[in-house]
Amino acid sequence: MLDNLTNRLAKVVKTLRGQARLTEDNISEMLREVRMALLEADVALPVVKEFTTRVREKAVGQEVVGSLTPGQALVGVVHQELTAIMGGSQSALSFATQPPAIILMAGLQGAGKTTTVGKLAKFLREKHKKKVLTVSCDVYRPAAIAQLQTVTQQAGAEFFPSEATQKPLDIAAAAIDHARRHYFDVLLVDTAGRLTVDEAMMAEIKALHAAITPIETLFVVDAMLGQDAVNTARAFNEALPLTGIVLTKLDGDSRGGAALSVRHVTGKPIKFTGVGEKLTGLDEFHPERMASRILGMGDILSLVEEARNMVDEEKAKEFADKLKKGKGFDLNDFKEQMSQMRKMGGISSLLDKMPAQFSQAASQIQGDAAEKSMRRVEGIINSMTPAERANPELIKASRKRRIATGAGVQVQEVNRLLNQFEQMQKMMKQFSKGGMGKLMRGMGAMRGMKGMFPGM
Repeated sequence: MLDNLTNRLAKVVKTLRGQARLTEDNISEMLREVRMALLEADVALPVVKEFTTRVREKAVGQEVVGSLTPGQALVGVVHQELTAIMGGSQSALSFATQPPAIILMAGLQGAGKTTTVGKLAKFLREKHKKKVLTVSCDVYRPAAIAQLQTVTQQAGAEFFPSEATQKPLDIAAAAIDHARRHYFDVLLVDTAGRLTVDEAMMAEIKALHAAITPIETLFVVDAMLGQDAVNTARAFNEALPLTGIVLTKLDGDSRGGAALSVRHVTGKPIKFTGVGEKLTGLDEFHPERMASRILGMGDILSLVEEARNMVDEEKAKEFADKLKKGKGFDLNDFKEQMSQMRKMGGISSLLDKMPAQFSQAASQIQGDAAEKSMRRVEGIINSMTPAERANPELIKASRKRRIATGAGVQVQEVNRLLNQFEQMQKMMKQFSKGGMGKLMRGMGAMRGMKGMFPGM
């Protein structure tokens, strides 16, 4: 995500090494490169102009203090201005109204609006402990109502049924009445999208907005549209009193122009970003964290939050106690660790939030290939009996053939897994003895993990 912009800015910083201070001359040269990087990232021209002007004003003449290099000093200024241009601070959803808090979702067809409603329902239910009801006012797109019903059920929220023969205003009024009578905290209203911004679409959503008076009106926009995303957001902002923006498909956007432009152009905050199709793929938008990711600093805070939310604390404690008691690390534990990693979005998601020095060192890990290998390893472990998982030393030639057949792999792959597991088991044994030095020396065993996950 945003790789092109990150790489270009990293090159800009490198060229400033060895200079004593930031001057008019070297700043001008660097800002030309920054300007080109932003334009290539499809950032709106007015945003580029304002951004570079503000960086110049703050950077020129700034002393390089302590152990900072000029490049690091410039990064500090750029980070401040990137954060400012994306909104400065996080803008959370408002629930300051008598329940139900109505959230209206608007956007073009294909932006991922209905999936986002499901993601938001799950987010509100799990993080804010809200009782959530969803309803579809999209009576035009085939299967739109059924799609929302499916994602709502997956999110663990409740769905208010509607029919394609009904009018959107009637559907919304009935849903609000139901939500009030059944004490729902939040009502998410999914609306019809069109392939382009047109008058009929705008008239309908304006009437719907006026009738239901939502506390939040969120515009869902596909980040991969780049400059078009900004233009569409501007058109919706002129027609509706938007309160926030949700950028979807941010994982497919290597340029990042929409993330940097849309807040500046519309004046409305980005509240969420969406990645992938899974209902867990919705993140609150933090401008300062996004600025850190763009500059290759990573987003460790988000990583820690994900770990806190996704990792089963009871299982983690049981695993730690097991190691402390010297009971060993078996294939059941190994499979559980892979399952926890997948809950956090898999290898690709973890790398995306790591600082550049780590993600570059790990850049040879091909995320998709590694995750396929993880699934294959899980398949091999699933083909084992409980006794074999707990005691891998039981697995001899005939058992290996049976396991390979059950998992649909070659016997060599079973052998490879067992060899890698044996190395990992030794490392865990050193850890259980409490010797961090021994553990670090044992990390050499991790080199053997190459065979398990391609590219490592």
